[in-house]
Amino acid sequence: SANLEDVLEALIDYRGKTPRKTDKGIPLITAKIVKNGTINEVNEFISERDYDAWMVRGLPQIGDVVLTTEAPLGEVAQIKSSKVALAQRIVTLRGKKNVLDNGYLKYFLMSHVGQSRLKERESGTTVTGIKQSELRKIKIDFPNYQAQKMISKILSSLDDKIELNNAINKNLEEMAQALFKRWFVDFEFPNENGEPYKSSGGEFEQSELGLIPKRWRVGKTTEIFNIQSGGTPKTGISEYWNGSIPFFTPKDCSNSYYVLETEKTITELGLNNCNSKLYKKDTVFITARGTVGKIAMAGKDMAMNQSCYALVAKNGFTPKFVFFQAKQLVSALKKNASGAVFDAITVSTFQNLNTVIPNVEIVKKFDDLVSSIFSLMLNKTNENKVLERVRDALLPKLMSGEIRVPVEQEHNI
Repeated sequence: SANLEDVLEALIDYRGKTPRKTDKGIPLITAKIVKNGTINEVNEFISERDYDAWMVRGLPQIGDVVLTTEAPLGEVAQIKSSKVALAQRIVTLRGKKNVLDNGYLKYFLMSHVGQSRLKERESGTTVTGIKQSELRKIKIDFPNYQAQKMISKILSSLDDKIELNNAINKNLEEMAQALFKRWFVDFEFPNENGEPYKSSGGEFEQSELGLIPKRWRVGKTTEIFNIQSGGTPKTGISEYWNGSIPFFTPKDCSNSYYVLETEKTITELGLNNCNSKLYKKDTVFITARGTVGKIAMAGKDMAMNQSCYALVAKNGFTPKFVFFQAKQLVSALKKNASGAVFDAITVSTFQNLNTVIPNVEIVKKFDDLVSSIFSLMLNKTNENKVLERVRDALLPKLMSGEIRVPVEQEHNI
């Protein structure tokens, strides 16, 4: 083992500085998008013009490890593209050539040992974090360079597959979303001859929401779905908690459509002693307080807390249609809030909301088309949970040397 500073070629630290942000340009890596070993979608940028003036403390390279230093401390990932800017609350680490492999460094910092060594050197009162002087002294354990590369290769092949599945799901989500928009917003659903309705001269009639296709109508959203509530079992009663029933809360809204695992779980007894039903797989959940208006779909049967509503399809409408319809309604609500904070959804929000109610046969056709897309998304989400479990089980064993890797021969997972 060695002190981190003795095995680093570079440590780039931009703390204490804030760049001027723009809508497009060079991607800015901020602490809030470094999560679970990857850099999530970048949504902040700095201009090309400011880049050279800003990046005076050092330029990151592909493969460098980024580490969040406070709020929270200890999220790590590797940089995948060469031209990125670094925000505050992040440091960039680069291992010495042939001494410390960057991939190994990332997984060491992600491991239980790495995380506890970071936490040991944490300081501060209101916001805790790690000073650069303390970070440099962190002890890192490592085998020879070849073994490090092998360990990193095994773990990153699992992470790469997880990332690929996420990218596939993103594409599938975009396809399903585009189809919904084409049919139910642009009114280009197939007519009886299979041609796009609006472009082929389909008939429209006037409504309070503008022109809508003939035989469609305007009505309350509650004609499409029932709004049902959740509840929380008493937190002090241990028999109600840590059972096998997932318990959905706004925290569990992830980047994907489907939610499979929740932070908390409850028991059968807990379910019987709270105001939530056991909602069936494919139920649509909408967050009503906290982070308002996030929409998710249950990947398996689960209960739900009182900060959300379950939207249950009725009158021949389907969960997948309700899912997209709810997304549509939320964006309309946000637009209408225009400047005012969109801070809560209540049952009456939906009861008072008018919407275009399409012909149910068209909804059935839409459902038939998107069902295969959704089942593929669910498969990929399930596969990722398995891959994450394998990675999380292997990581400590490879790091501690409990599982040794044969370095004399190259092999792929």
